[in-house]
Amino acid sequence: MINPAHLEEIKKIVGDDNVKSDKAHLIAYCYDATRERFEPDAVVFPRNEQDVSEVMKLCNEHKIIIVPRGAGSCFTGGALPSHGGIILSLERYMNEILEIDMENMLGRVQPGVINMDFQKAAEEVGLFYPPDPASELYCTLGGNVAENAGGMRAAKYGITKDYVVALRAVLPNGEIITAGKKTIKDVAGYNTAGILIASEGTLAIITEITLKLIPKPKFKQTYMGIFPDVTKAMNAVFKSLAAGANPVAMEFLDALVIDALKQKFPDIELPQDAGGILVGDVDGNSESEVQAQLDTLQKSFKENGSNGFIIAQTQEEAAKLWFARKNASPATMVYGTKKLNEDISVPRSKLPEALEEIYKIGDKYGFKVPCFGHSGDGNIHVNVMVKDKNNEQEMHDGHKAIEEIFQLVVDMGGTLSGEHGIGLSKAPFMNIAFNDAEIELFRSIKKAFDPNNILNPFKMGL
Repeated sequence: MINPAHLEEIKKIVGDDNVKSDKAHLIAYCYDATRERFEPDAVVFPRNEQDVSEVMKLCNEHKIIIVPRGAGSCFTGGALPSHGGIILSLERYMNEILEIDMENMLGRVQPGVINMDFQKAAEEVGLFYPPDPASELYCTLGGNVAENAGGMRAAKYGITKDYVVALRAVLPNGEIITAGKKTIKDVAGYNTAGILIASEGTLAIITEITLKLIPKPKFKQTYMGIFPDVTKAMNAVFKSLAAGANPVAMEFLDALVIDALKQKFPDIELPQDAGGILVGDVDGNSESEVQAQLDTLQKSFKENGSNGFIIAQTQEEAAKLWFARKNASPATMVYGTKKLNEDISVPRSKLPEALEEIYKIGDKYGFKVPCFGHSGDGNIHVNVMVKDKNNEQEMHDGHKAIEEIFQLVVDMGGTLSGEHGIGLSKAPFMNIAFNDAEIELFRSIKKAFDPNNILNPFKMGL
């Protein structure tokens, strides 16, 4: 446990002003996007990698828990100090873009850099960083790596792990390591960077990230496909991709979400006969390339039951088409006072069956389950809507429904999380997705990195 003498030692490392234990700071750093609350014993703001190393050495020696934190935008409790200890906050000082290497098309950043800030810096020199989590305006790249964040552009461009070239990190004992090189090829040694990606801050503190950049596409256009029901829309997803379509994004809204949007935003322009919607972008380096993509999508959508296809001709029209998708999450609150939302992922060909079975589970327990998400990569945002969050039976049934949905998804070859991670909230369900040998392997890896179990312990059920 931490005591005042430990805090004094930490102040000698990072400076008096960078150690906070007053109530205001403890409250400010006690929650994330889950809205669960666990107060830390102190908040520490390291100024650089050496500070991180010295703090880790001290905490490892005294067995003090350290929980790394970026912007706190996690939906699964990954940065919550569930067992007290120190929040090591990396956003105050360690937030510089260190380099944009035009010749090798790489960016080198500190973990506290905001995703959108990095995207803009890359685009200013004609390069492109595709990963775009919904929280891109405020989430940090260190957090993106720790959670292996995705986003709407994953359908074409992939997720964070596809762009991490190298990492610098501090181990729990304070030692500093480099994982990966700036080279395109590197097959020397274990893929340590791959192990640290999506480790949710349980293995090491990431202090520097080298990211791959690509040329920025010159043209982009937004489309919307309208379907009489979501099953036809889901069939159109994997069949369109198999037919040669390669959209940047292919997002979907089901009938419940569409109805919720109409209730929440009465002036919204949505087709009256839409039971399912697919919306997204296509891009390319020529207008003809973009048009060819739109033609492929329109043809495939029509063959799979679409009753309308809209192409935005201006940025204003594109924003109107995207409005529904970007406001889907808040709109679903018309159905209840509590939303149990999960980010399951299935093989794309299983999307129609998955949604059909998810709705059946909702009916079994008496819940509306509006769904939307990243259909282009098989990632569904499932929302079990509890009418009265103060009703213990309803909440119990809601969690039972979620458990059944997880089992359904795993049985289909899918996964518990497409982008939010496991953290605290999904830890109880790890045994659905992994067998005993796999979980024991995770624990062995954790012990190898962190034998004293001081770094973000008890996350992912470890």
